[in-house]
Amino acid sequence: AAAPPASGVPQAAAQLGSPAPAAPGGATAPAAAVSAQGEVVQIDTDLVSASFDTLGGSLVELKLLKHGDDTPERAPMKVLERQRFYAAQSGLVDVPGAPNHTTVMRLVSAERKLADGAQQLNVRFESPELAGLKLIKTYTFERGSYAIKVRHEVQNVGTAPAKPQLYLQLQRDGSQLQGGGPAAFGTGTFTGGAIYHDKIKYTKVAYTDLDKKPFEGERVAQDGWVAMVQHYFASAWLRTADGPREFYARRIAPHLYTVGVVHPLAQVAPGANVVADDVLFVGPQEEKNLAALAKGLDLLKDYGWFHILAKPLFWLLDQIHALIGNWGWAIVILVLLLKVAFYSLNASAYRSMAKMKKVNPRIMEMRERLKDKPQQMQQEMMRLYKEEKVNPLGSCLPIVLQIPFFIALYWVLLSTVEMRHAPWIGWITDLSAKDPWFVLPALMTLSSLLQVWLQPAPPDPMQAKLMWIMPLMFSVMFFFFPAGLVLYWLVNNLLSIAQQWMINKQLGVQN
Repeated sequence: AAAPPASGVPQAAAQLGSPAPAAPGGATAPAAAVSAQGEVVQIDTDLVSASFDTLGGSLVELKLLKHGDDTPERAPMKVLERQRFYAAQSGLVDVPGAPNHTTVMRLVSAERKLADGAQQLNVRFESPELAGLKLIKTYTFERGSYAIKVRHEVQNVGTAPAKPQLYLQLQRDGSQLQGGGPAAFGTGTFTGGAIYHDKIKYTKVAYTDLDKKPFEGERVAQDGWVAMVQHYFASAWLRTADGPREFYARRIAPHLYTVGVVHPLAQVAPGANVVADDVLFVGPQEEKNLAALAKGLDLLKDYGWFHILAKPLFWLLDQIHALIGNWGWAIVILVLLLKVAFYSLNASAYRSMAKMKKVNPRIMEMRERLKDKPQQMQQEMMRLYKEEKVNPLGSCLPIVLQIPFFIALYWVLLSTVEMRHAPWIGWITDLSAKDPWFVLPALMTLSSLLQVWLQPAPPDPMQAKLMWIMPLMFSVMFFFFPAGLVLYWLVNNLLSIAQQWMINKQLGVQN
């Protein structure tokens, strides 16, 4: 089958996403979301509680039973949600009047709960005959999996051949949920649509861009998937088999967006049928599970600009956690391993600092004595540096080389869903939330000030004051950062202080 024409998708999207009155929470829902004709049916498995609307046979709400929300009660986390409007929809286009997600369908399966000992649960919807076609949707939930197998069967019950196309789409309001991460070292984690195929690889589709115009990137491909992404969780329509498809993303109403893909189907003769198999993923961004589902799907886990460094760091953190079973102590050990790996670089930097601190009184005296002779002062300082074998820049380069690794680790801790609601010790019951007693941020601030004390004071009095002020200003952010991030920074500071103190002692520098 040929790829659908480029003109077909916007027309289909406009047809299927007509605006409607505002839904609760300020979102604007499509007509299907507010119609009284549909009946909502709840399905329960070992991992999820899912709600389907017989209007379109759409999945309109999904709660993750193993992941609590951020309320004190830790109620099951809602990813798809009726109140805000976030739904997975599908239907037929290119045959006028064919069944789509605004068609009232009939639930024909009896099971409502995954039975004890059963490995799967089937939920089946059938549409009435429309335009000579009948659409049957079967959702298959499997024990232990967030990937839902979805089969679309098109039966031609008319008298003429038909060649429909199947669309799979996710509709979501534009709200940024709480917990999107602190905007340090770049932006917070991404919320929006995503499209992946071999021509464009992983491409984020921001809601602000869709406010201006529909997605205009490369839309026709032979592979790929679409997704909606938020901090820690995602939904995606997947078809792993290669074949022609066309992608689209657009705003369909104020504060309401859709991202989808259209697959052409084979021509269906009268009395015949055609079947399409896809996967609907709705769940946490667990990197290993995502990578196993589809090529590139693990990119939904947002590592910012430091993906190439963050992935191996997460792998190492995950291996440590597998051994000790506590994410807090895994962070401590990972930072310790990084310090060991960079020990020589750090030692070089700290020796330069120590030597600078040792000669600093002589430099201060020289600056005062030769303050009216800047050229002579510069020459004398260079002579002193040469005699004492001090490189004023020697402390900078080793530290600069390590910055990307520690920013990458920051993104690992910020993006890892396994860290969410994970306890460490005592009062730290959630490494993804701020320290409730602010103990870690206070210790981090003190450690930053201690680092300043161990470093050589700049000759310029104003610079010397700024060295003490900057850690205090920087530390303010950490009082609102997730405890896991503050723990990582505190441990890094303490290890740096220990190494600097030892080197100062070896070189006879008075602290």
